[in-house]
Amino acid sequence: MLKIAKYTGITLAVFIALLFLTPIIFADKIKEQIKKTANEKLSAELNYSDVSVSFFHHFPSLTLTLDNLSLNGSAPYTNEKFITAKEVSFGINIVSLIFSKAVEIDQIYLSDSFINVKVNAEGEANYNIYKSKAATKPEDSTETALKLERIEILNSKIIYDDLSTKVHFDAFGFDYLGKGDLNKSVFDLYSKAKIEKLNVIYEGEPYLMNKKVNADLITKVNVNSLSFFFQQNDLKINQLLVDFKGKFDFLKDGYNMDFVIKSTNSKLYDVFTAFPPKYITWLSKTELKGNTNLLLTLKGDYIASQNIAPELDLDVKIDSGFVNYNKSAFPVSNLNLDVKTRVPSLNPDLAIVDAKNVSLNINKDYLKSRFYVKGINTPDINADFKAKIDLEKLMKALGIPEIELKGNLAGDIKVDGKLDTKNKRLPVTNGYINLENGYLKTKYYPNPITNIIVNANINNQKGTYDDLKIKLKPAQFTFEGKPVFVDADLSNFNDLSYDIKAKGELDVNKIYRVFSQKGLDLDGFVKADVVLKGKQSDAEKGNYSKLHNKGTLELRNIGITSEYLPKRFIIKEGIFKINQDKMYFNNFLAAYGQSDFKMNGYLQNVLNYATTNTGVLKGSFKSSSRYINVDEFMSSTYPNTSVTQSSDPKTETKQTQTQQTGVIIIPSNLNLQFTANAQKVSFDKLNLQNATGNLSMKNGKLNMQNTGFNLIGCNVSMNANYQAVTPKKANFDYAIKASDFDIKRAYNEIEVFRKMASAAEKAQGIVSLDYQLKGRLNANMEPVYPSLTGGGVLSIKDVKVRGLKMFNAVSKETNSESMKNPDLSKVDIKTTIKNNIMTVERFKFKFAGFRPRIEGTTTLDGKLNLKMRLGLPPLGIFGIPLTVTGTQDNPKIKVGRKSQDLEETKDTEE
Repeated sequence: MLKIAKYTGITLAVFIALLFLTPIIFADKIKEQIKKTANEKLSAELNYSDVSVSFFHHFPSLTLTLDNLSLNGSAPYTNEKFITAKEVSFGINIVSLIFSKAVEIDQIYLSDSFINVKVNAEGEANYNIYKSKAATKPEDSTETALKLERIEILNSKIIYDDLSTKVHFDAFGFDYLGKGDLNKSVFDLYSKAKIEKLNVIYEGEPYLMNKKVNADLITKVNVNSLSFFFQQNDLKINQLLVDFKGKFDFLKDGYNMDFVIKSTNSKLYDVFTAFPPKYITWLSKTELKGNTNLLLTLKGDYIASQNIAPELDLDVKIDSGFVNYNKSAFPVSNLNLDVKTRVPSLNPDLAIVDAKNVSLNINKDYLKSRFYVKGINTPDINADFKAKIDLEKLMKALGIPEIELKGNLAGDIKVDGKLDTKNKRLPVTNGYINLENGYLKTKYYPNPITNIIVNANINNQKGTYDDLKIKLKPAQFTFEGKPVFVDADLSNFNDLSYDIKAKGELDVNKIYRVFSQKGLDLDGFVKADVVLKGKQSDAEKGNYSKLHNKGTLELRNIGITSEYLPKRFIIKEGIFKINQDKMYFNNFLAAYGQSDFKMNGYLQNVLNYATTNTGVLKGSFKSSSRYINVDEFMSSTYPNTSVTQSSDPKTETKQTQTQQTGVIIIPSNLNLQFTANAQKVSFDKLNLQNATGNLSMKNGKLNMQNTGFNLIGCNVSMNANYQAVTPKKANFDYAIKASDFDIKRAYNEIEVFRKMASAAEKAQGIVSLDYQLKGRLNANMEPVYPSLTGGGVLSIKDVKVRGLKMFNAVSKETNSESMKNPDLSKVDIKTTIKNNIMTVERFKFKFAGFRPRIEGTTTLDGKLNLKMRLGLPPLGIFGIPLTVTGTQDNPKIKVGRKSQDLEETKDTEE
């Protein structure tokens, strides 16, 4: 016994000694091998603060521990952290340590780690850090120093942010244990995972928030091809059991996926425990019964750069469901749902929703529906809806928050066919919807809409516009104590036959607030008492005796928005009087931005314009304004936002935004005449006073005739045409006459004058202009100078030129001091413009005994090519030929007639 105790003690002492000595003896070898392995196996930068070797970190395994480890990601995230951890330990195979040249790592432990997975919009990820084996190496080769059999992660956090799929998830309190022969190229990985809080967000919308997850997984991993095969995976999300199987392969620039997620014969209550957090409060007050079957599949390649996406299928079934919120006396029973959704290539335009059954009961009340919809833009629809139900009982049983809805709803509608409004195709439709004693109240406004009655019938047996019949007899409601009544009988939408009666008062601002608490872009008051009866074709052909349109429509503070205008057009007050095809305006007061209008006149063909895409709105008005800001009518800005994301999470994301405006667009379905006057008009830095004229809009073109205004103290008359070609381009032409204006003031106040008559910078005096010009405007309503063509006459009445560099240069070249500051009078300068070049026809003038003659060309950006003859005193019979080249800022004068033609700049848009 003493010998046994003695040998046992010696053995124990040796063992304990080895526990302490082995890490010391082999520490350098282990550390060297770890660095070598990292360099061989990892393509990313690895850093740590300290390293130690011990049996006691994860006894009985000998482990090498790296403190404060950080591992960067693969391109394009090489400068950002992929994994950080307080402690990472590597289990060492003792046999390999003693008898082999290579140190074999068979275990990895991570604690308090942060795994930050990123994928950019092009599908490039930061996790491709592992150097895969050469293809020639045998599958079961054991020559590697990395022979993992165990991976353990404790108290860690994972963030996955994929911009290419718009998927984001967070896992907090993540514990993981994985076992398997990980040294092989292909191996089975047995895993257990636990997540305290799981958040899943898709396209910014939370789907799972703060969910607990427990999982038992078996995954086949192929290291060489970076593929995963999920063989057996039992998940528990809160109380919902889910079976998850599938395959996931990493491609060069994307993924290949084949996922099957299903939950069979689950309790309806358990399903709702996995829903987003806003349903949790509802669930705590709700009794739920019934069985559910869920099946989600996602199959195919996802390659963002090639616009390739997998197919998504989702099947949902609920059998014999029961819902009772807050112990309602009328619970929902016999809730049945059978809906299959298919989205090929994740493209909503290809989506198919097949709802074979959506039904429920509340006592003897029922709601039954089925529908099949294929496509979004021009969907094929086959649907059947039947209902006889008390909405108040339904709302209370389901516990739908923030809305109070009452009324007896009855309906029976069948729909079958394609909806394609562009080609005037409609589904075959037949049915009715009746609502009696309706009531609606929301949290956004304290008072409800009451006494809602809707009796609507729709019939279309052929699926065409001309066979469509809609009857709304009656429709009414009461709001803020004021009733509104509408009766309508509409048929043949190819040649609309209408019989409409409307009467009532409505505060648009308040009724909009019933439905929304923010973004109030509707406002105003409407009072109507109208009767409209007739046919669209009679209005178009002028058969007014066949129409019966009468009544009044009073508006106050109505805001009108349009795709053509960036601001709202506000009708401050006005009364429409409707008589047959015309709607008369009586002292209509309106505003648009800073502009104000007072209008009298009429609109014609209003109903046809409002109900069809082809109707043309006609009208004639007299309009007066105190001020019009034309710049505010320019089309909406088009933001071009670029986002720069800092790699430092503490640094805020920076946004830069550039804006481009658009030209004023005249809708093509307007045919309007205006006789207008405005005390002041601002347009592109011009200030016009006392503007009057006749304006017309027709076929998208604005025409101005006999327009007059005062500009820089001068009376100007102008005729003009304008038409937008695209939202960023417009054509124009105009003829302008301006008599006796101050050339100095014109240069200072009119930008386009400075461009086209830049020589006027040093001039003082009175001139007149008679000019015709046409060309193109850019997106900022500025003229594109190479597109300008035209010509005219600038008549000089009495002008003094002081300090003009060209005359200074001529004076210096000819040694004539008097040429520096010539005085001009009674000179007509004729010019033409084309391809960015102004051609100056020959003109003569005289001063101080000299008789100069000038002709040639200049560009609109200031280049010169002028020929000049300086006639000498006394009669100018003898003269000096000169050429003026260079620019207006730096003219070059030479004696002689040789010159070089200026290069034309043609309009690239033509």
